[in-house]
Amino acid sequence: MWKKFIETRHMLRILNLRICCRGELGLAGKLKRLLLWILVVYISIPLIIKLCPSIQAKLVFLNFVRIPYFIDLKHPSDQGLNHTCNFYLEPEVGLKIGVWHTVPAQMWKEAQGKEGNWYDSTFSSNHPVILYLHGNAGTRGGDHRVQLYKVLSSLGYHVVTFDYRGWGDSDGSPSEEGMTSDALFIYDWLKQRLDKMPLFIWGHSLGTGVATNLVRRLCDRGSPPDALILESPFTNIREEAKSHPFSMVYRYLPGFDWFFLDAITANNIRFASDENVNHISCPVLILHAEDDGVVPFHLGKKLYKIASQSKSLSGHKVHFVPFSSSLAYKHKFIYRSPELPNILR
Repeated sequence: MWKKFIETRHMLRILNLRICCRGELGLAGKLKRLLLWILVVYISIPLIIKLCPSIQAKLVFLNFVRIPYFIDLKHPSDQGLNHTCNFYLEPEVGLKIGVWHTVPAQMWKEAQGKEGNWYDSTFSSNHPVILYLHGNAGTRGGDHRVQLYKVLSSLGYHVVTFDYRGWGDSDGSPSEEGMTSDALFIYDWLKQRLDKMPLFIWGHSLGTGVATNLVRRLCDRGSPPDALILESPFTNIREEAKSHPFSMVYRYLPGFDWFFLDAITANNIRFASDENVNHISCPVLILHAEDDGVVPFHLGKKLYKIASQSKSLSGHKVHFVPFSSSLAYKHKFIYRSPELPNILR
């Protein structure tokens, strides 16, 4: 009987071992299938982008990403901007773009209950104007953008901003040429309403590419703005795409440029600020946080070096202001700097 017990125990051990081995083999098979799927997806994405370069354009603009959701751009007061007017302009026949005009904070009380004609008349006031060109994704009502409008308004500036065609509640589809044309249209619209008050152009992120495109055109026609402010700028879109965190998993893949960067160029997207600064003739201020994880700090520094050596900018002030990583301003929060008023002055 004792012998049978030992034999039974031995058989149970063998059976248990077999079950464990089968379980391990099953788990290994699942892991292999998972890794295979990851590999297929990894290989497929570059091929899909190469075959459909329009996808890469959407990833550059991200105009379909509307954050925050569910806000009514017709009512900027919902975002705490109760001295702001919403209206629409037509840069082309049948194409409307949404615009916000925030008056200086000193006019806050007077602005209550006023409509478009009153806001239009305030351009004759003794206050400078900033035309703000936002970056990709979101709308003119994005939170960090709204916070900057408030800061600039408190410093005595009119702030005019808009959504490019294809963004927010503006008509049309996005393109670099379209974005630049919209910015030029708004600039000319403002100049018609201003007397001798300064008009500054402020671009952020992708908007810095639009801003340098715009200012280059203005300088080419002999009417430069009073100053250009570039917040978190890059040199050109190819270098930015190569440095973007999303490209990290493909950056060292053979053929990265051919698969990804050439697809951007195929969509006529360049945003070549490094070329544009050689055709700009007005003061330039560059603001960049060292801990910027979207547009790396080194690209802003590189653009500054190119601008400081530009012959067209010779005789104009070119200033670079870095913000330490310890401040945690990253890509969107330079508006929090208590030094910003002094920097702008």
